[in-house]
Amino acid sequence: MANIKELLNNARYQHVRELLTIAGELSHRTGVAAYAVGGCVRDLLLGKNLYDLDLMIEGEGIPFARKLAAKLGVKKVVPFEKFGTALIPSKPIQIEVATSRMEVYDAESRKPSEINYTDLHGDLSRRDFSINAMAMAIHPENFGELTDPFGGISDLNSGILRTPMDPDETFSDDPLRIMRAAYFTSKLRFRIKNDCLDSMKRQAERIIIVSWERKRDEFIKILSTDKPSIGLLILKKSGLMNHIFPEIDVMDGLEQTSEWHHKDIFLHTLQVVDNVAELSDKMELRFAALVHDIAKPNTRKIDSEKGYTFHGHDAVGKRMLNKVAKRMKLPNKLAEYLKKLTLLHLRPIALVKEEVTDSAVRRLMVDAGEELDDLMTLCRADITTKNPTRVKRYMRNFEIVEEKMG
Repeated sequence: MANIKELLNNARYQHVRELLTIAGELSHRTGVAAYAVGGCVRDLLLGKNLYDLDLMIEGEGIPFARKLAAKLGVKKVVPFEKFGTALIPSKPIQIEVATSRMEVYDAESRKPSEINYTDLHGDLSRRDFSINAMAMAIHPENFGELTDPFGGISDLNSGILRTPMDPDETFSDDPLRIMRAAYFTSKLRFRIKNDCLDSMKRQAERIIIVSWERKRDEFIKILSTDKPSIGLLILKKSGLMNHIFPEIDVMDGLEQTSEWHHKDIFLHTLQVVDNVAELSDKMELRFAALVHDIAKPNTRKIDSEKGYTFHGHDAVGKRMLNKVAKRMKLPNKLAEYLKKLTLLHLRPIALVKEEVTDSAVRRLMVDAGEELDDLMTLCRADITTKNPTRVKRYMRNFEIVEEKMG
């Protein structure tokens, strides 16, 4: 059995090692087995920064959490009695302590109807993916000893995402895990095993049992990765995009005629999102990149001379976002931001194509207000043509517009 305690010798993990040592000594004194589990073990093996610690106790998790908090000088503990878990809101690393458990689910809810306490193996088997189903012992006698019953290390090394158990059971019990699969493929650049992807397609319709708040938050996590298009494509391939964001789903395969855009509206949109992600960490701007052409499928017409047209898709898109914001329960501030950038996203391009006048630039500056810089970033990202001459010409015109803005 491998021991990974040497990984904690890295200076970046000094505080983590101190916390785990204190928790391990407490497990020794109280006579309960304790482990670091899940994402913190995965990220330790990947050499990533740790911001959360998940501890699993073969015993009562909440009393252990209270004793650990006292040792750490943290006065507040947030217990979740039904699940046998507790949150210790310490800084800079937050700690969650859980009792080893397995859940039984009803068909109509992702919330467990029954919780049974189990051992380490049983607890790990219920987790979403093998890379999150590893545990590191923190007891002083075997500190750092790794338990990996489902081949998590092998999958980390191979860049594979798969479930510990039957994927149909894993995704049916909690269909939000389908979105988490999309997130991990985007975050880690992993590929999903074919049997898992097939299962995701079969279970996609069960996403309706998940609250929109949870779906929204998981969707935003995908947008916040370095290359969001990877996760968005998985949502499309799994059939989940149709349930989460049908307005984006229908873009796939629709052509457009444009000298500065990719021919396929869906692929163009994904490219714009990735372009923005390279320029900005701002999630709101990435979301705006995703929805800026949301009305193109609804406004698409064919012109014998111009080809496909999308007249008014900016204004129609703004109206469509009212429905999207209500469905996804978006905060009002985010919804207004998305509507504003969608409505204005053609304006800078119009200036680029025309002779740039000072009055036109001033009107744009007034209308865009505080979102002017974001709007210009979005419009730069919106140029996805593969023709380098056209890209150079449009970018030079953008520079002229920005120079006039001062």
